[in-house]
Amino acid sequence: MLWFSCLLALIACKNNANPSDAYGNFEAVETLVSAESNGKLLTLSLEEGSQLEAGVLVGEIDPVPLRLQKEVLEKSIEALMVGRPDIPVQLASLEQQLATAKKEERRIQQLFQAEAATSKQMDDMSSQRQVLERQISALKSSLSIQTRSILSQTETLRAQILQIENSLEKCKIINPISGTVLTKYVEPNELVAIGKPIYKIADLTKMTLRAFVSGNQLSQIKIGQKVSVLIDGPDNSYKTYDGVISWVSDKAEFAPKIVQTKEVRVNLVYAIKVQAPNDGAIKIGMPGEVVFVPPSQP
Repeated sequence: MLWFSCLLALIACKNNANPSDAYGNFEAVETLVSAESNGKLLTLSLEEGSQLEAGVLVGEIDPVPLRLQKEVLEKSIEALMVGRPDIPVQLASLEQQLATAKKEERRIQQLFQAEAATSKQMDDMSSQRQVLERQISALKSSLSIQTRSILSQTETLRAQILQIENSLEKCKIINPISGTVLTKYVEPNELVAIGKPIYKIADLTKMTLRAFVSGNQLSQIKIGQKVSVLIDGPDNSYKTYDGVISWVSDKAEFAPKIVQTKEVRVNLVYAIKVQAPNDGAIKIGMPGEVVFVPPSQP
C-alpha cells in the first residue's frame, strides 16, 4: 500500500499547487461502423490509428450473390413482357369482321327500303353485328386484365430489383465521419453479417471532459462558459487548454468510483461536459481537471 499512499500524496501536492474546481476523464464521440450486408468481406483498407475522411470507400462486401439475384429478376421481367398480349393484333380479325358486318347491314337496310330484302334478313344482320361487338368488348376486357396482371407482376419485380440495388450499395463500406480509427474488428476474407461491427472511429480533434461538480458550484458555471482544462504534464506540471462548458446535468448523482476518495464518492454531484481542442496529447480515458476561473484572471 506504500505506492498508493505515495500516489495520494503526489495528487495532494499537485492539487495544492494548482487547485482545480472539477475532475473527470476525457471521452470522444465514438462511432461504431457495422456491416449492412451479409457475405465475405473482400477488402478493408484501414488500420487502427488511420486517419479517415468522411465519405471515403474503405471496404467492400462480396456483391456477386446480389448481382445474380438482380439478373434473375431482370430475366423474369423480360419473360413476362414477351407474354404481354398485343391487343391491336388480337382484335384485328374481329374488328375486320365487324366492319364487314356493318357494311352488309347498311346494304340490307337499303334493300329493305327498296323492298328487295325482308325484315328477317335485316334483323339477322343486326344480330350478327351485335354479337361481334360483344365479342370485341369481351376480348378487350380480357386482354386488358391480362396486361394489367403482367404489368403488376413486373412492378413487383422492379421493386425487388430496387431493394437489391439498395443492398448492393450497402455492400460498399463508406466511412461516415472524419476521424481516427480506434479499433478494427474484422479482417478481409472473413464472413460478416448485418450488424456485425467492422471498426470504431472517433473525431479526436475535439475532446470532451466529463467532470463532476458539487451542488454549491452550480452557481459558478453555465453552458457556453469558457474555462481552463488541465492535464498532467512533465515534471509534475500541467498542460492547459481553453475549454467551453457544453452541458450541465439537471440531475444529481453519487460521485462515480473513479472520483477521488471513498468519502468523496458518497457525495451527490452534477456531471458537466467541457469541450476542449486536442493537439494529440489528450487521449480517451485520460484524467483531466477544470478550473472555472483561469489562473491568469483575478
